[in-house]
Amino acid sequence: MEFKLPHLDILPVESIIPHEHYDSQRAHPLAQKMRENGVLRNPPIVTPFHDAEGRYMILDGTNRVMAVRQLGFPHIIAQVVERQDPGLSLHTWNHVVWGIKPEEFLETIRDALPELRRSVSLELSLAALAEGKLLLVVSLPNGEVWSAKNVCDLIERVSKLNKVVFAYQKRASLDRTSERNAQILAGLYPNLSGVVVFPHFTIQEVMDLVSQGHLLPAGVTRFTISPRALRVNYPLSELASDAPIEEKRERLKNWLQKRLEEKGVRYYAEATVLYDE
Repeated sequence: MEFKLPHLDILPVESIIPHEHYDSQRAHPLAQKMRENGVLRNPPIVTPFHDAEGRYMILDGTNRVMAVRQLGFPHIIAQVVERQDPGLSLHTWNHVVWGIKPEEFLETIRDALPELRRSVSLELSLAALAEGKLLLVVSLPNGEVWSAKNVCDLIERVSKLNKVVFAYQKRASLDRTSERNAQILAGLYPNLSGVVVFPHFTIQEVMDLVSQGHLLPAGVTRFTISPRALRVNYPLSELASDAPIEEKRERLKNWLQKRLEEKGVRYYAEATVLYDE
């Protein structure tokens, strides 16, 4: 298969919108760090809606986009990926929650989702979730499993999930995890509350939701892109300039060509782990 370099482009910052809820305060220290370094190290990854407004949806890098917006720059460098690109896929994160007692955690979710019911087993619940029969699954450290039936309407489904996540976000801490069994994580989180297992969404479903002004809960989607542009280190001065966007795109093209000529671009065909992040 022929290798193609990632497609990098200069885009209007205001045309790029998130697909999930985010903490705007997290962008402030990143904006300060970017200003000190003078570069945007890793471009955010976006996919176009191809709508009349020329909008793009963020797949990865919401904080970077918001940081550039806080800096007041009109444009940003981004990696653009089409939704049908074979290198783009969407996976699901689960939430491991800690900091409140499991019974308080369960009660918090039941207040937000009264239809939550005790399940027979985690295995059966996960199978039903994969079949689209359940909205979510909750695994507790004592082995209890709770779940709620799914709803047909996509917007209602996401609204319910947001309500649940907002409820425990206010009272506890959370991490993203691929694990679905709370008992396995009990040794890693002394104050473990439980694990929330989310359903899978398709890329088209996410784009349909966002195009209509709806956001998914934070930390649920995990987009993977191959190839991915890293350590680009593009000068912020180019983004801050008042030059027309077409002129900036031409500068980017020349800058990339120079990097290639100087053998400053390296492609790793194998899975790579970086230790300088």
